[in-house]
Amino acid sequence: MARYVGPSCKLCRREGIKLYLKGEKCYTERCPFERRSYPPGQHGKEASFRRRKLSDYSMQLREKQKARRIYGVLERQFRRYFREAERRSGLTGENLLILLETRLDSVVYRLGLADSRAHARQLVQHGHITLNGRKTNIPSCAVNINDVIAVRPESRRKAYFKDRKELLGKREVPAWLSLNGENLEGRMLAAPTRQEIDAAVQEQLIVEFYSR
Repeated sequence: MARYVGPSCKLCRREGIKLYLKGEKCYTERCPFERRSYPPGQHGKEASFRRRKLSDYSMQLREKQKARRIYGVLERQFRRYFREAERRSGLTGENLLILLETRLDSVVYRLGLADSRAHARQLVQHGHITLNGRKTNIPSCAVNINDVIAVRPESRRKAYFKDRKELLGKREVPAWLSLNGENLEGRMLAAPTRQEIDAAVQEQLIVEFYSR
């Protein structure tokens, strides 16, 4: 399955909730979801007024799709994350969210170095980010405790990162991360807990979906 490259706001409308896929625009009145919160398509507005009880399968599927879209993960990747979450001790649903949250692109976004996860993924793919001093262009790379995430010295001279340095600190950095705004680098202090992950996802429904 290829990566979705259409309008991001259609995904929010399909799920009926803001997924914050467009960064700062999602926090303003210019967000299309504010004007059209009904599902996309010819009959989307009409369908939004119908009262239809969703089946258990439909609710599980929608929750799985919502998580995939929040983190920008393809179906095959998502299944791999779920299998890894099952192998780990603890609750499978929480393990799944922790695995997704500690992807390199997600950590770059959480540090405030990008406006969205899609933007963070682009920064990583273009070679602007280092992990423990080594350049990597793999957005799905797992970040572990005490790993250092930083902007490459060569990239810090670019206008984007010069401007970004002025904006750092305006977005709250999670307690499981630390940020050195002057050096454009951060460190993972601990694995995030479920309470520290603000993704609006009911992970138990995802577990039920894959446990059918």
